[in-house]
Amino acid sequence: MDWTNKHILVTGGTGSFGKKFVEVMLNEYHPARLIIYSRDELKQHEMRTAGFNHPNLRYFIGDVRDLDRLRRAFNGVNLVVHAAALKQVPACEYNPMEAVKTNILGSSNVVDAAIDAGVEKVLALSTDKAVNPVNLYGATKLAAEKLMIQSNAYAGGLTTRFSCVRYGNVVGSRGSVVPLFLQQRETGEVTITDERMTRFWISLEQGVRFVIRCIEQMQGGEVFVPKIPSMKMIDLAKAIAPEATMRIIGIRPGEKLHEVLISEDEARSTVELADMYVVQPQAALWFGYDWSEKGSILPEGYHYASDNNTEWLTVADIQAMVNGIETHLEKGAG
Repeated sequence: MDWTNKHILVTGGTGSFGKKFVEVMLNEYHPARLIIYSRDELKQHEMRTAGFNHPNLRYFIGDVRDLDRLRRAFNGVNLVVHAAALKQVPACEYNPMEAVKTNILGSSNVVDAAIDAGVEKVLALSTDKAVNPVNLYGATKLAAEKLMIQSNAYAGGLTTRFSCVRYGNVVGSRGSVVPLFLQQRETGEVTITDERMTRFWISLEQGVRFVIRCIEQMQGGEVFVPKIPSMKMIDLAKAIAPEATMRIIGIRPGEKLHEVLISEDEARSTVELADMYVVQPQAALWFGYDWSEKGSILPEGYHYASDNNTEWLTVADIQAMVNGIETHLEKGAG
């Protein structure tokens, strides 16, 4: 795929993912135009002053809730990466309709604007919390994911294609537990909700490069899931604050003991490749692409969860990851 003639827009482009995506794109892929679409002028200003001022970079103020603004922003755009979302679980629980308006209705607006503007590909970012959701954030992301995939039905006779990527917690991103543990380390006590808790983990750069690969390969209708390691939350705490006391505080409302990236029901339509899974749409393969030719069908009863993973991070592995982001966080990035 030749990226040099592509006009790319990233919703929520001033966030952790957006910044890293822009960095990798400008340094390695050199697109013709790269648009940051976000609603916070201060974050855009801070991004510019941090060095993101490439001549091919554009900054658009706008909210995904505003369909007219999206239509204007999508004019002449080839590829859209939809990363805008309200993702803080407590904030979504306390402001439920705001989460619905941004995560669900905002995604619907992205679909409509992309079809109207003739965008070639839209890849939306999802989360493991969208699988069997137990909180409102997960429920809105599930709805957004289904909406994005099923909207290929609207685009069947047009050029626009919609797919999703779904992965676990991003180490060091905004809202990650890593900054909290770093802060608690100074007090000598780190709080753990449950010592059995496990999570999928992926680095910001791994997430960005996975998204780029999926844009190149997507045909429309797929949910791409990377094979990523799990870690025990208590091991994360030990890696960050080995000298601190661990205090168990109990699972919070809307929190799972373990996360799932592929449910047992989804596994029946999922193809396993060497380094990822591709969840094919169950209702229809609109564009006739059969991923099973490139991989293998999963066995009956399979599900991909953070506690049944075959790959685990050790405390030493986690320390190496944390050391790589600690300086980054101290500088106020991401």
